[in-house]
Amino acid sequence: MERHNPDSWPGIQAELGMKIVILDSFPTNAGDLDWSPLAVHCEVVTFESTAPSEVVDRCAGAQIVLTNKVALDAATIASLPDLRMIQVLATGYNVVDVAAAKRADVTVCNVPAYSTASVAQHAIALLLALTNRVETHAASVNRGEWTAGGVWSYWNTPLLELDGKTLGIIGFGAIGSRVAKIADALGMKILVAERVGRSCSYPQAPLEALFQMVDAVTLHCPLSPATQNLINADRLSRMKPTSYVINTGRGPLIDESALAQALRDGTIAGAALDVLSKEPPLADNPLIGLPNCLITPHHAWASFAARSRMVEVIFRNVGQFMSGHPQNVVS
Repeated sequence: MERHNPDSWPGIQAELGMKIVILDSFPTNAGDLDWSPLAVHCEVVTFESTAPSEVVDRCAGAQIVLTNKVALDAATIASLPDLRMIQVLATGYNVVDVAAAKRADVTVCNVPAYSTASVAQHAIALLLALTNRVETHAASVNRGEWTAGGVWSYWNTPLLELDGKTLGIIGFGAIGSRVAKIADALGMKILVAERVGRSCSYPQAPLEALFQMVDAVTLHCPLSPATQNLINADRLSRMKPTSYVINTGRGPLIDESALAQALRDGTIAGAALDVLSKEPPLADNPLIGLPNCLITPHHAWASFAARSRMVEVIFRNVGQFMSGHPQNVVS
């Protein structure tokens, strides 16, 4: 990958002495990436994590703040008179009060599309984990069960062939469309949640009808008041008892109590999630420990390739902002 050269940032001399604060560098950079291009012309202060009570003190005097999950609300932004740019270390920017930032003349930038391939791959991996249970059977062999069983073949769970099954996709942006291509290659039928005024190359269905028609549903839509608890008890009740729910989007897209009940009751066959409503989860999260619910720790985005792309875009965003031509600005 071609490295971004900070010496090529136009107009950079006018910005010498800028202070950049990175509030939560981990896990974006778990020690395998390099922040040093930011420090060529600026003072950079890096924290692996930051508690809400520490934000204002740590950002004092900073013109640029980088954040992933640390919230910057209206009161915080108002308390930082030197702040000029907020760079979100992600595509989603719901951790920032964008309206308050605009009122304060603070530019907010994100990193679009850096993890499309990785998240799509993980969504399909979760679906395959539910249908093939590769790790379950590998663990069985490691426990000696194949050796002791006396048979040449066995399976501890049903094995489901995806060819001919229908995958419902809710949210058909870059990730959703990439998932569709992979699932199509597996022989699955694709059904996209209907979007008013927008077309795609796959059949579409109204949201309520989609839940009745699919063998699995995968979520790739943004979190908003309209999509919070999009998966709820009513919609789960419409699904086939053999169907699955996949979520690599945002945890609050799902009513977790309703999903846990549906999994316990056999309303659906299983779920596989990379995101939860609270992260890290509380010990009493109703989904943890259910045998038909697979959970990964919000790492679909975190391949080295994806994180490398993210950091390169961040360097460009900061450089373009400092030269007076901001890019990837959210509104």
